[in-house]
Order: sequence, then C-alpha cells, then structure tokens
Amino acid sequence: MSINADDIIDRRRLRKKVSFWRIATFVILGLTLLGMIAFGLNKAGISGASSDHIARVTITGVITNDGPMLKLLEKLKEDDKVKAVVLNISSPGGSTVGGEAMFEAVRELAEVKPVTTSVGTLAASAGYMIASASDHIVARRSSIVGSIGVLFQYADASELLDKIGVKVKAVKSSPMKAEPNPFNPASDESIAMIDRLIQDSYKWFVDIVVDRRGMKEYEVLQLADGSIFTGSQSLENGLIDAIGGEDIAVKWLNDEKSIDKSLEVIEHKPKRPTDSIFNNPAAIHKIASIFGINVSNSEAKALEEALQERLPLDGLVSIWQGSR
Repeated sequence: MSINADDIIDRRRLRKKVSFWRIATFVILGLTLLGMIAFGLNKAGISGASSDHIARVTITGVITNDGPMLKLLEKLKEDDKVKAVVLNISSPGGSTVGGEAMFEAVRELAEVKPVTTSVGTLAASAGYMIASASDHIVARRSSIVGSIGVLFQYADASELLDKIGVKVKAVKSSPMKAEPNPFNPASDESIAMIDRLIQDSYKWFVDIVVDRRGMKEYEVLQLADGSIFTGSQSLENGLIDAIGGEDIAVKWLNDEKSIDKSLEVIEHKPKRPTDSIFNNPAAIHKIASIFGINVSNSEAKALEEALQERLPLDGLVSIWQGSR
C-alpha cells in the first residue's frame, strides 16, 4: 500500500501530539509527586528553615501521652536554628500522664532556650499544667484558664444489670483487685483507695503551680478547686502574666530574652504515622480533581469524619470537661 506525502505529514503531526501529551503527563505527575512530598514534609513538621527563627508549637485538643510531640520538643531543644519557642495552646486537658510527660519535656526545653505560651480558646487542667512549664503565659481576655485538679470517673451499671436480670460473677485474688468496677456498687474501701490516689496527684499538680507561678500554697489552693477563670481573672490571680495574643508573647521574648525582633515565627509540627498524603481527605480531594475525578464536599467531609478516632482516656485525667 502506497503512502502519499499528506499521510506522512499527518502521521508526523500525530506523533508530535502524542509525544507532547506524554511529556505533559509526566510533567503533571512529577509536579503532583513533588507537591505530595512537600505536603508530607510540612505535615511531618519538617520546616526546612535554614536560618535562625522562633518555633511555634501548637498543642490542641485532648492531651494524651503523645510520643511524636515529645520527640518534636526534644528536636527543638537540639536545633541551633531555633532561638526560642512559642507554645500555642488550646486544650481542655487530658490524661495526667500525658500532661506530666509534656510538662517535663517543656521544662527541659526551657532550660536550653526561652519558651513562652500563647493561650487560645482555653488552657485548662493538663492544658494549664503544660502552659505553666513555660517561662511566660499570655492569654486573651476571654480565654478559659485554670481547672486545677484531678478526676477519676467510673460507671455504675449495677442497677441496670439488676433490671435486665444479669449478674456478673468474679473470682479475685484480693477484694481491692479491679475496684471500683461497673458491675457492682463501689465499696467504701475502694472509694477510699481512689481518693488517696486522687489526693496524691492533686497535691502534685498544686505543687507544680506553686513552684512555676511563684505563689504561696494557700494562694494556689484557693484557686485549685476546679474553677475556671477568664484571661482577665487569671491575670489578677497570678495564673498568667499578660493579656494578648502571640504577638505579645513574641514581644516578651524580644524585650526580656533579647531575641532578635527580625526573627520569623515558623510552625513546627510533630511527625505522625497518619501524616501520609494518602490519609488526608483534603489532599486526596485536590489530587482527584487534578485527574478529573469529582468528589463532593459532603463525601470529603464524610471521609474526614470516618478517619477521626475517639481518644480513650484511661486512668486519672486532668480535664476541664469530659465527653458527653
């Protein structure tokens, strides 16, 4: 079969178009991959800052024994480019173990470089415990601060079990084993045991505030009945040092700790196993749209909610309000 000149020209044009779209596809894929890597690095808390700066660490939600956050605080302590740290706290508290671990990590960090706290919506219970580990606390006038205390909760389903005719039997090595439990009314001995545990942790929390805020024990005890306070009230009673936002916290670093005013405040985030690009609904939504796959906002929201896990809090907690 003979091929005329026009066919040859058409084929060459077709080859050029195919080659162009192949190259364009590889370029798009490459840019997408680079974007995914950059997004992943950002989520992992790798700031890429090559110059001196102030690090911002955001602590939000329920406090748990957060290994990745503890590693981040340790990393900041050793990073010579980080000249100071601002803790951005909005937390109702959480487990006493988590609060204790983070308190100690912040104190170790503060031994090396200045640390200040900017309270957002609230810093209550274990959230305030962590804030008190810093050198200076700033809060908004309407921020919620305080709730110094410890809580132990347990369910008593014994009356419900009686109504439905269920009895739970147990063989124990000693009467106090696994007490109190939800299957029987708590004995006086078990309540006394929990009370001793609560009072020990409560005294420890009060001692922290006494030491870190430079207050007398009786002064702290007057505030440590579980009460919460506004930022303005907290300033009056000595729980915080100033009213304002992050700019006021940074100004304190400039004025009192001689931190260069030209330094930028850069966010540092802990590296978490779930920080993969493929575990982020917003990122998946964006990548899908690049390839012409439409995902509705409701579907993206449903996916996001499905990925959220309820945080269990076992043992003692220092939290302003538990879940309902």
